Amino acid sequence: MDNCLEVKQIYKSYGNKPIVKNISFSAPAGQILGLLGPNGAGKTTTLRMIMGITAPDQGEIIFKTADGQNNTIPRHLVGYLPEERGLYKEAKVLQILMFLAGLKNLDKATAKQRALHWLEKFDLQNYAYAKVEQLSKGMAQKVQFIASIIHEPKFIVLDEPFSGLDPVNQELFKNEIRALAACGSVILLSSHQMNIVEELCDRIFLIHQGEEVVFGTLNEIKQQYGNYRVFLDTAQNITGLAELAVVAAVEQIQAEKWVIDLKEQVTPEQFLAVLPKEIKIEALSIIRPSLHDIFVRIAKGGLEDETNMEDR
Repeated sequence: MDNCLEVKQIYKSYGNKPIVKNISFSAPAGQILGLLGPNGAGKTTTLRMIMGITAPDQGEIIFKTADGQNNTIPRHLVGYLPEERGLYKEAKVLQILMFLAGLKNLDKATAKQRALHWLEKFDLQNYAYAKVEQLSKGMAQKVQFIASIIHEPKFIVLDEPFSGLDPVNQELFKNEIRALAACGSVILLSSHQMNIVEELCDRIFLIHQGEEVVFGTLNEIKQQYGNYRVFLDTAQNITGLAELAVVAAVEQIQAEKWVIDLKEQVTPEQFLAVLPKEIKIEALSIIRPSLHDIFVRIAKGGLEDETNMEDR
């Protein structure tokens, strides 16, 4: 049986305020699931429940492993990279990695071998005996990442893993995360860097105000919520296109460059069919909005408002 994480109808409140409201999702082995939401959406509380830091008031969190089903967290099989960093500044890098590996039941010889291997892989071999406080933010992030996966976990939770990394090291992390998934790990990734999420994640779970907004592949999310956007280059003034029944908005972003937002469910073919032939077009492209655009709409309540209108 493949490893799998299942979250079933979990609910959490503090006092009389519900924080997470009966959400459910699954994360299978070999895939990267993006858990996204604006600040205050309930994302961190959800991660804390998955990690066993706090318990849900209702619902189940199930870890399915090759050895059977676990309703409790198999801590030796879980790796966690928290958003808040927790390395001891006075400790030496190799020392802290071996200590944390020991907490996951690795013997000293194995812990040292793996730590040195990862330090070399991340070009940190010369810092093995340096104190954590001597590291740059990016270096410390690498060490924190190593600490979260040194015991070869089957369930990996990464909360803002790219924080403090330059583009080169972001690519390094992305490659390692893909490799971990390819080896059969269940990976749950939370990040506000939407371009990276869009590139890495197989499926995405969006949470807002404690509730599920959407759960699916990026393509499914864009088809469901992303109206098309047209980028058009012309020297003419085309503000009048806003009067077309298929157009939601027209905006000039630069000289001779325009953005046209199509209404929901309008296809590119429908737009092109009504586009006036007298417009002299230098360039035209039609795309779905990015995950960033959809995320911003969710944070502003746009999708929620549309859902409520459909319910009325």
